[in-house]
Amino acid sequence: MIDLKNLNIILTGATGGIGGSILNILDNCNAKIIATGTNQEKLEKIKEKYKNVVIKRFDILEHNNIENFVNECDEIFKNKIDVLINNAGITKDNLTIRMKDEEWSKVININLSSTFLISKNVIKKMLKNKNGKIINITSIVGHTGNIGQANYAASKAGLIGMSKSLALEYGKKNIKINCVSPGFIKSEMTDKISENFRQVLQDKISLERFGDPEDVANAVLFLSSHLSDYITGETIHVNGGMYFS
Repeated sequence: MIDLKNLNIILTGATGGIGGSILNILDNCNAKIIATGTNQEKLEKIKEKYKNVVIKRFDILEHNNIENFVNECDEIFKNKIDVLINNAGITKDNLTIRMKDEEWSKVININLSSTFLISKNVIKKMLKNKNGKIINITSIVGHTGNIGQANYAASKAGLIGMSKSLALEYGKKNIKINCVSPGFIKSEMTDKISENFRQVLQDKISLERFGDPEDVANAVLFLSSHLSDYITGETIHVNGGMYFS
């Protein structure tokens, strides 16, 4: 088993399906974790289940508070943030001609701008230690596009380009930035897909099934660990062969 005993990790979006699986596998591997989200009830359940996890309710859309949030995390970790996992994100789907300005701007602000600002402030901390890793959770639609998701696809494609740029800027300081790009993963969202459309999607997947949240978590675990110390600027696709880069 991979041991993350001495690693301090910030995980955003910890209360969702994929976030919960990431949290579980990192905790099982002995990492010290600050888990964030906006749902206080779900955060309290995390606190009850994981005794060594620190929970912090934080809305990443509050851009003016991101610097303070990162400072607080850095203080908790005694000036040693090893890994940042940017998992928080939203969807607000609509066809382009019907998409409201708010639906566009909120998705871009949370999925892309907030991730940039958190990464920017965490990198400042990592530079002092000349070490660190940032893992951004993107999406298959950032590569392929998707009907009704121009905003979401743009935000996730932006994450990929941003991650490559950060990797180029800070590789010489031993800070690695990578992405994990899930395909269709079993979740509350995919559970709502009709049986007919589910079959259409599965027919496009080489492995003929949706993935499990644990499949994404395993990729995040690898990138968090020392096993990925010579990897930066890359995207690991977790989509069962629905898309090949």
